[in-house]
Amino acid sequence: MEALDLARFQFFFTVSVHIIFPAFTIGLSAFIATLLVRAQVTGKAIYHELAQFWIKIFAVSFAMGVVSGLVLSYQFGTNWSRFSEVTGNVIGPLIGYEVLTAFFLEATFLGILLFGAQRVPTWLRTASAIIVAIGTCTSAFWILSASSWMHTPQGHEMRDGIAFPVSWFQIIFNPSFPYRLLHMVVAAYLTTAVVVAAVGARYVIERRFAPAAQVMLRMGLGAVAVLGLAQLFIGDQHGLNSAEHQPAKVAAIEAHWDQSEPGDLVLFAWPDMQAEKNRAEIAIPNGASLLLTHDINGRFPGLKQFAPEDRPPVARVFFAFRIMVGIGVLLIALGITGCVLWWRGKLETSPRFLKLAARAWPLGFIAILCGWIVTESGRQPWLVQGLMRTAEGSSPVSAGAVLTSLLLFVLVYLVVFGIGIYYIHQLVKKGPKGSAVATPPSALPNRPLGAAQEAAHE
Repeated sequence: MEALDLARFQFFFTVSVHIIFPAFTIGLSAFIATLLVRAQVTGKAIYHELAQFWIKIFAVSFAMGVVSGLVLSYQFGTNWSRFSEVTGNVIGPLIGYEVLTAFFLEATFLGILLFGAQRVPTWLRTASAIIVAIGTCTSAFWILSASSWMHTPQGHEMRDGIAFPVSWFQIIFNPSFPYRLLHMVVAAYLTTAVVVAAVGARYVIERRFAPAAQVMLRMGLGAVAVLGLAQLFIGDQHGLNSAEHQPAKVAAIEAHWDQSEPGDLVLFAWPDMQAEKNRAEIAIPNGASLLLTHDINGRFPGLKQFAPEDRPPVARVFFAFRIMVGIGVLLIALGITGCVLWWRGKLETSPRFLKLAARAWPLGFIAILCGWIVTESGRQPWLVQGLMRTAEGSSPVSAGAVLTSLLLFVLVYLVVFGIGIYYIHQLVKKGPKGSAVATPPSALPNRPLGAAQEAAHE
């Protein structure tokens, strides 16, 4: 492999690990703030003790996100120095604003959350949780602004091949930014809601922490139902924006080749870039035209309208998008089914549903990774759309140097993040502590539901 391929794979690996933790902390900080606000309003200790439980998990996730984020920053200088040289006047300040306005804010008030119990007034701790939640969203604001500018650059001018800011307002609020910010933040909230519901379902199945399990299960599933439906609408608007500004990406998503024909909604196919057609295609006729143009016979650009060297890697984008959408549909079904069972008073006595909910925890993370692949691979071969190709942004380093650092990153990540994830698992296994969340021994059986009990509950 060439140095460029290795540099791209290294960035893919490190950012794939990194994105999991900020996404989780964005959603988890909002959930913790909600719990502490409810504790403040209702005076119920269960919300405070649940918040304390999730704060520990948040702290571990936050630390791992910081560690992996530092690696990404260094890669701009080591593997992508030409990109940094051309776009540093724009990208550098945006990333700097993220550190100044978000990271310091989160780190400061996270200290109060972690160590302030029994030391500061409850209102101050609640306010700190809200500020941390705002800080995580602020971090997403700046990072996604920088990333979105790479997709839809504006507000700059080129001087001797270097980008210089002309309008910071246009740079920050570039055309794709509002859609990508909202889409990502809601995805983070949705992912965390699934994790919370899964932990609650696990405790119900294990007959542990009954009051806490009920709160987590119901809050999580309620959020999944609402956020899942909201994400359906947001994703549609994001797709329409991409169709306007990045038609090649949308053509790859839909595996649509010929502009002269209406676009079919391809459910499954094997896109063949050499033959410029889909093999083994299963599609809904004119479905993509209806979604993208709101006209069943509408036309939109196909891949053949772009030179072969300007086309994204179709198969990667095509399949990642369908995995993301498929998971989204599953989560909507999970949330709605859970709310129906809750309304009927059968949520905690439906073993089959509880098992599905308990095993659903990784789905949101997989969807986020697939969404990132669609977004970033769909921009290829451009590093900055229409401004710089990926091949033009790499550093003049040898393949051996990149390979060595890649192998070291893989080794260190496996050790450090393996330990971190194991510790989070142990925290979940141990569960929340406190009298308000404890399950009285007489309240529940000492063993999980047997087959006869499952049948009776069903």
